[in-house]
Amino acid sequence: MHRAAAGAAPAATPPHPARPPATRPLVGIVLLILSAWTLSCLDASGKWVMAAGVPLLILCWVRYLVHLLLVLALVLPGRGVGILRSRHPREQLLRGGSMLVATLAFFTTLSYMPQAEATAINFLAPLIVLALAPWVLKEPPRASRWVAAGVAFIGVLIIIRPGGGLHPLGVLFGLLTACCFAAQFIATRRVAGDDPYTSLIWSGAVGAVCLTLALPFTLPPALPALRELDAGNWLLLLSTGLSGALGHLMQIGAYRNAAASTLAPFVYLQIVSATAIGWLAWGHFPDALTWLGIAIICGSGIVIGLIEWRRSRVFQPAAEA
Repeated sequence: MHRAAAGAAPAATPPHPARPPATRPLVGIVLLILSAWTLSCLDASGKWVMAAGVPLLILCWVRYLVHLLLVLALVLPGRGVGILRSRHPREQLLRGGSMLVATLAFFTTLSYMPQAEATAINFLAPLIVLALAPWVLKEPPRASRWVAAGVAFIGVLIIIRPGGGLHPLGVLFGLLTACCFAAQFIATRRVAGDDPYTSLIWSGAVGAVCLTLALPFTLPPALPALRELDAGNWLLLLSTGLSGALGHLMQIGAYRNAAASTLAPFVYLQIVSATAIGWLAWGHFPDALTWLGIAIICGSGIVIGLIEWRRSRVFQPAAEA
């Protein structure tokens, strides 16, 4: 997702709907694929260091703090402090909060289940948004969206089926993550008037500030585990913020260079990167039924994406006329 997202929501919708005309689609596609691999590395690093003993809240604190510092260092010199100002501060806080809860829920999911399956469940999030659009976004009700969401949920049920070997708590937190990412997508639509870099900074700041305020309670019990970490695990821990920031920056670059309709089919390649990294790191490869569920989720998302794109092509000329 995000992950948008462990920290990254699946990028099934552009960070902001309004974009200047895209002129370099190949650049956009490459950036999106690189973003998927980078964010999958973030997920795998988080899963690895949690297994090494790093507590969840400390992991997320490092992830958000490094993310915030890196984005500020890259963006502020060129854009100035004006980039920090939001036209929708309340919505930005809601968006940042939903992203933080999604990050916590997804890292928890990864502690119980393999990365490929956890990532696949995340792709239910954009379809939840489409299904709820008449109520939360005041868009016309469309049967195609509800059918797509229903079909995708069948795919999720195949993945989390009894006897599939997935931990029930992992399944529960995976579904919670998808709902949180859906809330993040909705909030993203409501801050569309802000610069995407403003949203990127605010999302890092909300998580960093909240988790920093919690440090007096979370850091002391974590110190024994942190003292036992070797240099490799420290590098992986710090890399979560680096990969999170770079992954989101590349997403922004992708949607600045290519139309969302062009990028939509490539979004689902994140499942490929998640599977490949999960196989390399832990030797886990989904079985045939799980791949069937993944294919149903991806197929449903791609088909409804094409339907929405064709619908927008029909109504846009009519609106301009």
